[in-house]
Amino acid sequence: MSESNTLTVPRPMVHAESVRKAFGSHEVLKGIDLTVQPREVVCLIGPSGSGKTTLLRCMNRLEKFDSGRICVDGDYVGYRLRDDGRLQEVAESAICKQRSSIGMVFQRFNLFPHMTALENIVKGPVGVLGRNRKEVTAEARTLLERVGLADKADAYPNSLSGGQQQRVAIARALCMRPKLMLFDEPTSALDPELVGEVLEVIHALADDGVTMVIVTHEIGFARDVADQVVFMDGGVVVERGTPEEILEHPQHVRTQRFLASVLRDPDATRSPRSRRGAR
Repeated sequence: MSESNTLTVPRPMVHAESVRKAFGSHEVLKGIDLTVQPREVVCLIGPSGSGKTTLLRCMNRLEKFDSGRICVDGDYVGYRLRDDGRLQEVAESAICKQRSSIGMVFQRFNLFPHMTALENIVKGPVGVLGRNRKEVTAEARTLLERVGLADKADAYPNSLSGGQQQRVAIARALCMRPKLMLFDEPTSALDPELVGEVLEVIHALADDGVTMVIVTHEIGFARDVADQVVFMDGGVVVERGTPEEILEHPQHVRTQRFLASVLRDPDATRSPRSRRGAR
């Protein structure tokens, strides 16, 4: 086969292999394998305590995993590959550099209360990445418009609703120009009537091809936005597949029981709009 006819297989954006993590004697992750392709949206679902958030935090080294490997866009998270093929832990400064290319949105918004929405967004790219303030400010205003908050640039967090604060937090993460976005139950701290506005923003990011891993209890949202759904329980991946495979036709009895329990709550099927089939 000629070189011109050779298909190039894209490098995974995330590749986790045999990841283990324990807190004391309690093993939270028991050998997790996960692959996320560029432009793919993966939703992690499962009961509380199943290891979803811990896995997410290991992806950007907010938690140091005990064994296994995680690569983000070909780089080992927290390590470098030595000439002899072994992994060597890198300095905290190198970890911070890796982390700057991975956006993360938490359950709580973590905005600086003494800064306006615009200042919260500008701070990271200027202070951490050393980018030009004027350029970043213009980009931050564009991002505020993107999340529907163009008129809130000069507002302080205490004057914003929870949904608005979370949208500022999303804009702040995006202004770092991340290659990967991580969301840890981004609507769990919101009043029910504010959930939809945040989910709409994440839907739009998915439509734009942003690579995302999302921990969520919003089953309807996962059905609409995800390319891959991963069900975790007890620190292991029980089942994974398309939303239709996992949410409509789960094979494992544990997945079936979880969904039967969750779907008794009508709010769990909430989704502001359907994206499936749009791409």
